[in-house]
Amino acid sequence: MPRFDAPPARRPAIVAGASSGIGAATAEELARRGFPVALGARRTDKLSELVATINDAGGEAVAFPLDVTDADSVKSFVAQSIDALGEIELLVSGAGDMVPGRIHEMSTEAFNDQIQVHLVGAQRLAAAVLPDMVARRRGDVIFVGSDVALRQRPHMGAYGAAKAALVAMVTNLQMELEGTGVRASIVHPGPTLTGMGWQLTAEQVGPMLEDWAKWGQARHSYFLRPADLARAIAFVAETPRGAHIVNMEVQPEAPLKDTASERQHLQLPDEGMPS
Repeated sequence: MPRFDAPPARRPAIVAGASSGIGAATAEELARRGFPVALGARRTDKLSELVATINDAGGEAVAFPLDVTDADSVKSFVAQSIDALGEIELLVSGAGDMVPGRIHEMSTEAFNDQIQVHLVGAQRLAAAVLPDMVARRRGDVIFVGSDVALRQRPHMGAYGAAKAALVAMVTNLQMELEGTGVRASIVHPGPTLTGMGWQLTAEQVGPMLEDWAKWGQARHSYFLRPADLARAIAFVAETPRGAHIVNMEVQPEAPLKDTASERQHLQLPDEGMPS
């Protein structure tokens, strides 16, 4: 006999931060694999477009407003998602933005905003879905981390601090959830082409890239695509019971040596900054 019961055929999923980038790509990937998906973000116009795209392709998607910095918004979003799709079997927590800047030059308010979004917001989502998962003795919660949490990068101190704290929180969750049948995982993207909700001028980007190169953090100019992370997250979610992908780091493959791309000076892509 198998050590664990197979997951149900229908696995409703929540994707927080689904209006663009990794979150939007993950929602589409999960829907293609048969997950009913509830999409949450502040930009509801973007969510409506994505819901239409998923449903037109034969998937099942709904969307509701979500602000992870607002406790009432999180509770309402989760309740609406359950009403629309059924009990949540999978949470993908990836809501957030990145505010760049040197730590000593940014305001404490801006620093705290990053903690609230990436750490406290993630805890709010987890606390909203985990009790029911534990009661059912199954479920997956997957957090989108960052390689910046593993290897700090200048000009991303607030973001990196929040993501490093997220690693500590997820590690604690893994210990606390052991034996419950619920798996907590974290996926760390390397540099990824996403809008991240902000754009920088060349004058701002220059010093940032110089500092990254100084610390060995800009070895080449290739970036991951959101779809690369979506596939990784889906792989974690679909790992059969009995195995637990504790953490995963995904990095862009370097360009082949002696090519024009490899020799090209590192520049900021048009799509935005890396996550």
